[in-house]
Amino acid sequence: MLNLPNLLSITRIILIVPFILFLIHQRYGWAIGVFIAAAATDAIDGALARLLRQRTQLGAYLDPAADKLLMTASFITLSVLQFLPLWLTFLVILRDVIIVLGLILVRLASRPLEMRPSIPSKLTTFFQLATIAAALLSPWGFPPVLINLFIAVTAGATIISGLQYIGKGFRIWKAAGV
Repeated sequence: MLNLPNLLSITRIILIVPFILFLIHQRYGWAIGVFIAAAATDAIDGALARLLRQRTQLGAYLDPAADKLLMTASFITLSVLQFLPLWLTFLVILRDVIIVLGLILVRLASRPLEMRPSIPSKLTTFFQLATIAAALLSPWGFPPVLINLFIAVTAGATIISGLQYIGKGFRIWKAAGV
């Protein structure tokens, strides 16, 4: 069902294109504005879905997909433009690939799947967003030492969260008797 929360998730996906184009053309202020707008749709769509009781199956897939597409596009573009190290982008994407492969394996084992983000996962998302924001602010003199700190914390949180998901996947797989 296409409702307002789902339309906001679709809007977030569409905003990826101007965000990338503004970055490529060094229109950093506009890029930040579009990124903030995209992030706002994430907060608003979830709140509206709960408030209006418009949670849908489509929204359950569309919202996290929009989030991952925005994050992945941000990390890739910021790495290509050398605002962030390529190894960090690889690490962030690897974690997401591992999670998706784990979800597929759990589904293949016909195990019930509860998709609730853990506290380490939420912290990872927070630090990934903070790292993107710091990189976006670097043309205005955001301190490189703080960017490097965000990069290090994001890498650590990404690894910890990824290992947690792997452990959870193994427990589910083992409980399935596979």
